[in-house]
Amino acid sequence: MILLRLLARLPLPLMHGLGIVLGWLVYWAPGRHSGRLRAHLLAAGLADSPRAQRRLLRRTIGEGGKAVTELLPVWLRPYATALKFVRGTSGWDAIDAATAAGKGVILLSPHIGCFEMISLYVASRQPFTAMYKPPRNAFLDRLMLTGRQRGQANLVPTDLSGVRAQLAALRRGEAIGILPDQVATGGDGAWAPFFGRPAYTPTLVASLQRKTGAPAFFVAAERLSWGRGYHLHVMPLGDLLPADKVAAATRINEAVEAIVRRFPTQYLWSYNRYKRPGGAPDPDTLPPA
Repeated sequence: MILLRLLARLPLPLMHGLGIVLGWLVYWAPGRHSGRLRAHLLAAGLADSPRAQRRLLRRTIGEGGKAVTELLPVWLRPYATALKFVRGTSGWDAIDAATAAGKGVILLSPHIGCFEMISLYVASRQPFTAMYKPPRNAFLDRLMLTGRQRGQANLVPTDLSGVRAQLAALRRGEAIGILPDQVATGGDGAWAPFFGRPAYTPTLVASLQRKTGAPAFFVAAERLSWGRGYHLHVMPLGDLLPADKVAAATRINEAVEAIVRRFPTQYLWSYNRYKRPGGAPDPDTLPPA
């Protein structure tokens, strides 16, 4: 941990430069990472020519490496210092207004940019509850807890007790965090299109909204160029999600797609978004995108 804390002191531009190198090393290493990244990115159809596809892929590889190396300064620098990485926000007034009205807020953070920065920023302003699944590696678990459990952050298990804790937080008028683009556990999601392919999508947001009426906001942490820090973009979900699980999941995925199109190189394309978890039903046949 001492060595990691020393590395965390390196300037963020240097850490991002090292991240680009790391991104390419991981991309060329044996394993499924590079194939999945390339397949998901290119299948999304975000480039209109082979040349544009290659440029998009190169930038995505570098951004993926930055997402790893930046964790050291974000997690291990003093809390007040790490918060200074946030260079600005857009739309945060809407979250403040909802909080001032005594409402709990649901913050949806897709795997874009430095999404770890979002929870640190929120927890510096108000109580914030998020689910946490400990990794199998004990050292990594300690590192993640050191980085995430700061300020007014409260980490709860990814089980029924964690759902109850998030529901209680909303009823107290506090903020909770949910990853809207992770694969739901079997039985707790619905198949809905994501870039034209069925993805098993969490339905927890719709359930929590029906019980509390809490508004939901997407928050994306854009990674600024040349290691300048991050800009947090807030986008309201709008009306409450419908009760129908498929309709709710489809609306969530459409919103995530729109954000990804804004920051395509900063999305975690290597994540196995389309896998079928144990206990999930067969995906229904979806209409063409």
